[in-house]
Amino acid sequence: MPKKQFVKDLHEGDRIDDLFLVKSSRLAETRAGKPYLQLSVMDRSGEINGPIWERAEEVAPHCQVGNFIRLQGVVQSYRQQLQLKIDSLQPWSREEVDLGDFVPICSKDREELAARLQSLVRSVDNPSLKKLLHRFFKKEPMWQRFQDAPAAKGIHHAYLGGLLEHSLSVAELADTISAHYPGVDRSLLIAGALLHDVGKVEELQMELALIDYTPRGRLKGHLVMGSEMVAAEAARIKDFPQDLLEQLQHLILSHHGQQEFGSPTVPMTIEAFLLSFLDDLDAKMNLMEQLRTKMMEPGLQWTEYQRSLERFLYLSPMPQEEEVAKDEPSISSPNRQQTLF
Repeated sequence: MPKKQFVKDLHEGDRIDDLFLVKSSRLAETRAGKPYLQLSVMDRSGEINGPIWERAEEVAPHCQVGNFIRLQGVVQSYRQQLQLKIDSLQPWSREEVDLGDFVPICSKDREELAARLQSLVRSVDNPSLKKLLHRFFKKEPMWQRFQDAPAAKGIHHAYLGGLLEHSLSVAELADTISAHYPGVDRSLLIAGALLHDVGKVEELQMELALIDYTPRGRLKGHLVMGSEMVAAEAARIKDFPQDLLEQLQHLILSHHGQQEFGSPTVPMTIEAFLLSFLDDLDAKMNLMEQLRTKMMEPGLQWTEYQRSLERFLYLSPMPQEEEVAKDEPSISSPNRQQTLF
């Protein structure tokens, strides 16, 4: 059964009869004590919820995380978000699906993102840092692994190519802001931005479309692993300055900003402060972009409560491609910084 209906193309009132991958599933009870199934399904374009109110305990074994199911039902609107009203479901064999239909992937052109990242690497003035960056962003297999990796298990950039998209965005922000404040070491800041999450190549793994931690990743975390990876590659570069390595490692180890957020240490240099804020900014903007993409109605509206931010958000939908093109200036200066979002 070839997949024809993708989450991003669904509209209120659409009838569905297609295959989906179970992302999460949990039995719960209504206030009256009746069991129901909280189900979230996905494909490569996104995810959508579909609570099952009838025969929940009977169908729950078919809805284990990672299972494929065929759903029939209709798309409804609930609290200004789309969800599925599921009439029936059947388990589906993994051997009978095209896995490419279910792997979430960066919506941007990854070849273009890779080219922009390598252009930034070439612009780094410090020769030691440039050699180090080439070891990560030029040599295989690390370079390909970096381009394919997700940037998180959930919340932001949690898809194939997410690490590339996020790291480049933070680095381009760093490039812009490095000229704004005097005394910023541009080479160090850009190197830190590009390498701050490199440990996620080892911390996370993607099986089918589901992202989870590796045993090593859960035990050590990507900040520590990233610092170790950078130290190992720097050791292969003749006369790599020890103080420069320690400053770069400090950027990686402190970029979560606070120890309660997982940083072994807090930012103590100009570059570390900037990187911590830019990383947090880009993650939150990606979260908002994902929320805005799912909005159906025009104009500002309230989202559901966002636990990761501990607040509701008042957002408008993402502009359509034709609206963006209409707003772009007809003549652009070659020296003007490109829009990041």
